[in-house]
Amino acid sequence: MDATNPGSGRRVLQANHLPVMPKVSVKRNGAVARNAIVFTLDGMEGCALATDAHRKLITRLDMIAELDDEDRAALSALPIAIRDVAADTDIVSEGETVSHCCILIEGFTYRYRNIRDGRRQIIAFNVPGDIPDLHSLHIRRMDHSFAATTPSRVGFVSHKAVWNLCRERPNVAAALWLETLIDGAIFREWIVGLGRLSGKSRTAHLLCELAVRLRAVQLAPDLVYHLPLTQHELADALGLTVVTVNRVLQEFKAENLIERERSRMTIKDWSAFAHVGDFDPQYLHFRQEVHMVPGSPKGN
Repeated sequence: MDATNPGSGRRVLQANHLPVMPKVSVKRNGAVARNAIVFTLDGMEGCALATDAHRKLITRLDMIAELDDEDRAALSALPIAIRDVAADTDIVSEGETVSHCCILIEGFTYRYRNIRDGRRQIIAFNVPGDIPDLHSLHIRRMDHSFAATTPSRVGFVSHKAVWNLCRERPNVAAALWLETLIDGAIFREWIVGLGRLSGKSRTAHLLCELAVRLRAVQLAPDLVYHLPLTQHELADALGLTVVTVNRVLQEFKAENLIERERSRMTIKDWSAFAHVGDFDPQYLHFRQEVHMVPGSPKGN
């Protein structure tokens, strides 16, 4: 049973106490991959889930780094433990010492810090394929929390397995290092926005960023995407009040820039909306441009 974080009152996933699961083999090109051991919750069904986790991880790393077939085969052999996580649950909590990295397979998560008076600052959002706590390979005592905002599915990979893979496959080690560098680039972009953009501009910038990242993993066709974030969560990420976020979203709608129905977000005029947000996707460092406008050679 999951515990409760006494500081926030949120549920906490007991990631460091994963149950021992049955071993199953993953077939690759008709052959059983050596060391392709997947820890699952539900036998062969769990095997399929773990294979999906491998695909998401490989897709993410292929977007930013050069991998060869042997690198992808080695990534496909990583042991992954699959967990379904309820909404509003801490997957990893501030102060916790961790021994696994997480891969987001389905859902939406965020990283955050609480200050002494209980207010929250969201410092990152994560989309499927992301490895939100990759830095824990080096910094094992968490200095922030990582939580699910919707029901989510995550895969846990032990630090030992990741270190072994990095030693065996230098390209994978370089890709994971690049992943942390891009994480830092996103942080820098957010800091610039918080310090220098208006509330309206940084709201547009964040919505553009999420659209590009989701489209890159085929989750935002035709500039329509699932945005399961409340106005409270947007406000906590943008350093704004909920009232301001609501007003800004209404302005965007009145200006025919976006349409939002519950968690369904549509960007109706990408070029104009990106201009409002002073958005340039270069800081995401994708190897190939993510096409946001039909026929456009670039991502904006």
